[in-house]
Amino acid sequence: MSKNILHAIADCGFSFDLLAEQYPELSSLKNVPQNPEYHGEGDVFRHTQMVCGQLTELTAYHDLTEEQQALLFLAAAFHDIGKPACTKLEDGKWVSPRHTILGEKIFRRTAYEDAERFGLTFEQRELAARLIRYHGLPVWFWTKPQPESDLFKAAESIPLKLLYLLSKADVLGRRETLPGPLVDQVELFADYAKELNLWESAHTFANPFTRFQFYQKGDLWQNAELYDDTAFDVILMSGLPLSGKDTWISINSGGLPMISLDELRGKMGVSPAKASGRVVQAALEQARTFLRRKQPFIWNATNIIQETRQRLVQLFAGYGARVHILYLEVPYRELLRRNQTRPRHIPEDILETMIRRLEIPAPWEAWKVILPDANIHIP
Repeated sequence: MSKNILHAIADCGFSFDLLAEQYPELSSLKNVPQNPEYHGEGDVFRHTQMVCGQLTELTAYHDLTEEQQALLFLAAAFHDIGKPACTKLEDGKWVSPRHTILGEKIFRRTAYEDAERFGLTFEQRELAARLIRYHGLPVWFWTKPQPESDLFKAAESIPLKLLYLLSKADVLGRRETLPGPLVDQVELFADYAKELNLWESAHTFANPFTRFQFYQKGDLWQNAELYDDTAFDVILMSGLPLSGKDTWISINSGGLPMISLDELRGKMGVSPAKASGRVVQAALEQARTFLRRKQPFIWNATNIIQETRQRLVQLFAGYGARVHILYLEVPYRELLRRNQTRPRHIPEDILETMIRRLEIPAPWEAWKVILPDANIHIP
């Protein structure tokens, strides 16, 4: 087997069946039922075969670079990987609620924990994961409460022209009662994305403050220009335990005060495996002291859930802070090795649960989101 799934895709001639022989994770798609009204072709495995076939027949697909073609085929092969875990019979119909969100996490965890077989860079892995997450957006974006906001957020993470191709292959790779409307909706998505100048890249805002407020408020005109009244910087660390946050801070903090949930747990005698409500409250009291003084500081915790990060970002920004999220990551095997040598060992089931729940920070979540391999610069 190739050590790189992108090479494997090219070596097997962009054949889903041959890829599935090398990556048995895809076999989980077999015998997973679907609503015949939208999927008369059969189970999820058969649908994915057809999607991958349709993708390679699209004219625009062949205008992409070789790497883009392989990454888009990879996303197509795994686009419904969340369905086996969430498909259920509801009111006499097969449904798969939130399968795109779950699929993103399953793909990310699989490619992370089995990096030797997948051989993806962080950027490649996350592009495929985000394509899986958003692959239904072109069909349903117009039904969302804030359709433009969803397109802007997606464009921060992935080129919408790639998302369009994946979604078009998805609606063509099926036998449904009324295929026309879905194809039309995907084309509407393409037209709208081009009209908003989001086809090739994310929107260029007037300044970073306007960009931040646009994504936080949701009802701001994207071409507005707001006055920047921020006064200081706060660094919000993010990453699994043992990913190197403490080391980064010790080298790069420049003497900034730090609020560490791990340190507070130690002082308060709270185990990492237990609920940490008291610890968080103590940390928030420290943070408010710095915030009232307009004092830059570092918030050091795992912050692996988007909802948690957003609560903190909104709190800090409310005091006039520019919040920077710094996400760190180490290879899975290195993570396990560090855990074995850590004085306060984290139970492996707890660590695995955290990996399953992990939500990588999206670019729109803060003033600046810094990911691995980026040229890190924080004022």
